[in-house]
Amino acid sequence: MSTIWIVLIAIAALIVGVALGFFIARKYMMNYLKKNPPINEQMLRTLMMQMGQKPSQKKINQMMRAMSNQNEK
Repeated sequence: MSTIWIVLIAIAALIVGVALGFFIARKYMMNYLKKNPPINEQMLRTLMMQMGQKPSQKKINQMMRAMSNQNEK
């Protein structure tokens, strides 16, 4: 009977460890991406120029705001 309890405790500890690790890693990555966004204004300006658009500051600000709002959701 004691072997069953040991196995059950080990499985429960494994499940709790995986769940806790997932949430800690998710929180860490969200903070990292918030501090170091994957795209900045200069990259966005270059991308728009490569697509043949003339990037105005208003368009760039609008796109940065839209990406920021998307990341917050």
